[in-house]
Amino acid sequence: MACELLLYERQDTGGLMTGYFGTDQQIKLQRAADDAFAWMSETPGACNPGRFLGTDDPEHLSWDKIYEVLERDQVFGFRLTQSGEVDNVVRKLSERGYRIDFWDVFVAGRIEAERATSSVLSDGLPNGFKELSSLKIAGHANTKRVQAFMASNGIVPFSGSMLVGEFGPATTVVVLDQSGELAATAHGYFPHNAHSPHHRVAWGGLVAVSPEHRGVGLGKYINAKMISNCFSLLKSETVHEFVAKTNIPSQKMVESSGLQLDPTCQSGIAVAAGGRFTS
Repeated sequence: MACELLLYERQDTGGLMTGYFGTDQQIKLQRAADDAFAWMSETPGACNPGRFLGTDDPEHLSWDKIYEVLERDQVFGFRLTQSGEVDNVVRKLSERGYRIDFWDVFVAGRIEAERATSSVLSDGLPNGFKELSSLKIAGHANTKRVQAFMASNGIVPFSGSMLVGEFGPATTVVVLDQSGELAATAHGYFPHNAHSPHHRVAWGGLVAVSPEHRGVGLGKYINAKMISNCFSLLKSETVHEFVAKTNIPSQKMVESSGLQLDPTCQSGIAVAAGGRFTS
């Protein structure tokens, strides 16, 4: 995957202008996720991880369907898996030659998040930095810039349509430096459908900060802004983010926005044994 050239496509899909960005495989997965949006929105047990298909209730969705998608896409998301079910998920996947990487889940309700993010945002951005106006068009140059920025900082981006909210309410926050170059990004949206108990729970992530601007609080600021938007603009009930157990800086960043570790669940990405999907 690392050897493939980065590509960009702009395609009319069902009336939506969808910007795809990344390697050949990443674009293939973005297109598959966009094409399956209606299925993920209407099928009990399915959910939308953004860059591929997924589930928040494997037994309800059915393992036959999960295996079918895994055989085709070689990647599948498991969102908010109850801790007591983790071993069962690992076992069922390993029986078919797949493995899964899990992340801890950090969560906050409106009250604690608003208290924490207000404190962070009140300090404002460093001198000369400013926020870019909201992304509105999937194939716009600014959307492509955001996708390229995420990719250059090790994050597999969403499709343009996901970033601008054509597949449901979403918020993409972008900070520019003194020269007008991208300095930081973050994104929030609703992954779960109406059949899920997590229907009004937003997910936040895709947080990236350019190496030359790290250490000045941009990650803390942009994460707080994204979390704040999830409540004020998207009207979410709670917000969660995923963090690797070993990623202490990211843990501190999400905690500064009022999120706390939820020990009852984990979220993961299943891939073929020996593979790994970088999130």
